[in-house]
Amino acid sequence: MGIVFWGVLLRLVHVVGQAAPTIIIGLIVAAVMRRFLGMDNTRQMFGGNTWRAIPVAWFWGMMLPVCSLGTIPILREMRRVGMSPGSILAFALSAPLFNPLSLLYGLTLSEPWTLLAFACCSLILVTVVGLLFDWVFPSNPVPEAMLNKVEDGPKRLLAIFLDVVQEAAGPMLGYLAIALLGVATLIACLPHGALQTSMNYSNAAAPLTMAIVAIPAYATPMLVISQVGSMFQHGNSVGAAFVLLALGTGVNLGLIWWTIRNYGWGKAACWFAATISMVLLIAYAINDPLHPRDVEPAGHTHAFDVYTQPVMPGTGNGSEQFLRRSLSELQAYELLAFFILVGLITIGFSLKVRHVDQRLRGWTERCDAPQQMQRAWYNRALPGSVLGAAAILMIIVISIIGAYAYYPPPETVFKELASVRTEAISMAVQTKPQPLVVEHWIGVWDDWTRRLQVGVYLRTGKVTDYQQIKSRILRNKLEDLKHAVQENDKEEIRAAATAADLAYTRMKKAYGYE
Repeated sequence: MGIVFWGVLLRLVHVVGQAAPTIIIGLIVAAVMRRFLGMDNTRQMFGGNTWRAIPVAWFWGMMLPVCSLGTIPILREMRRVGMSPGSILAFALSAPLFNPLSLLYGLTLSEPWTLLAFACCSLILVTVVGLLFDWVFPSNPVPEAMLNKVEDGPKRLLAIFLDVVQEAAGPMLGYLAIALLGVATLIACLPHGALQTSMNYSNAAAPLTMAIVAIPAYATPMLVISQVGSMFQHGNSVGAAFVLLALGTGVNLGLIWWTIRNYGWGKAACWFAATISMVLLIAYAINDPLHPRDVEPAGHTHAFDVYTQPVMPGTGNGSEQFLRRSLSELQAYELLAFFILVGLITIGFSLKVRHVDQRLRGWTERCDAPQQMQRAWYNRALPGSVLGAAAILMIIVISIIGAYAYYPPPETVFKELASVRTEAISMAVQTKPQPLVVEHWIGVWDDWTRRLQVGVYLRTGKVTDYQQIKSRILRNKLEDLKHAVQENDKEEIRAAATAADLAYTRMKKAYGYE
């Protein structure tokens, strides 16, 4: 029982850390829409209540780097300005699936046309479900009352900050808690490694099994796109991969509860049933045509161990593993965002004491400046719509620029790989290897090889077939090393470690680094 408790707690910390960056972006985008764009411009941004609303919502969903939790503040704002339910739910499904970082990462995982096919399938999904919802439940959404005007300058910036912290410490926190409840239940029910053979291509029930697992298993776009790539690498079910992308990334229990609260049990049940049915229909339709023919199906995969108990029985004390792994397995930007999110929530609750937040909001909405005020040419007041559009475009631009930081040049990658390789091999060949520690370093090694491919592609516009093959061979050898460590066969471990080291050397030469 103790192992299960600490395993659940470990997974919850990882979920919040992984979700924190995209939740913060969602909070900021919603506040910018409210204070800069305003009601009319937000409606126009999403295509109004015309036929364009659903494909436009899909487009913005692809551009904004948010997750299924980070979409909720934006959904609340879309509903406040009177967008149609179909377009709102279309954005809810599409926004978490892809973003510039995950799209680039996905290019290294399979053929580009496969990723394009997944994107087109997501467009079909949100369009059909959105149009069907609006047709079955026609409505004429009424916008909520307009907010009090806030002066431009420091007051408007403070109003945006207040919106962010109040949402973080208010509704957003509740939906996050519901999503975490689903994650905790799933982790508690699935023992370690329970999904290693469930997603095989030969298993006709793989997409359906994935749907059951994916709904409560919250996952970020970057996590899922790496798992989708692993499924292609192991020859797993392509249909299950699409289900994981559509439901694992696009849906969580918090989002489902938001839908129920805003549209009622009946409409929410119909939307959810239509979504699952459409996802499974597409999954089974593409399962055979998109299956990689040049990959020999593997007997099992560790890609989905993250949705099962993270603490393997017999590997040590659960509390010790929690203390060692809770923060160390998060990336630097996730760790930073985690503490920022905690800070925003803390500030939000602190401002509720003695209604400080209400007094500050009243001050921001009080107009102290004269109506006609001459400004110097360098201090002109720009319309809120211009600033709002610039802020949202800036978020997109920053995410694209961030791709160059997340996917560094080859020389930087190989410097990192030098230490990662040493840690992975030394941990594997020691007298008593710790499987979870070795798996961690092998995972880091695998991730850096993929980031190497994207970094080369960003800077040269191509990755040769020879480079792709050598990268794939290395990842296969790393998988063999992981299996050998789990079986604790000393001879097999040394052979697998030597093979992985040789494959790394050959991959390095393929990229022109001796």
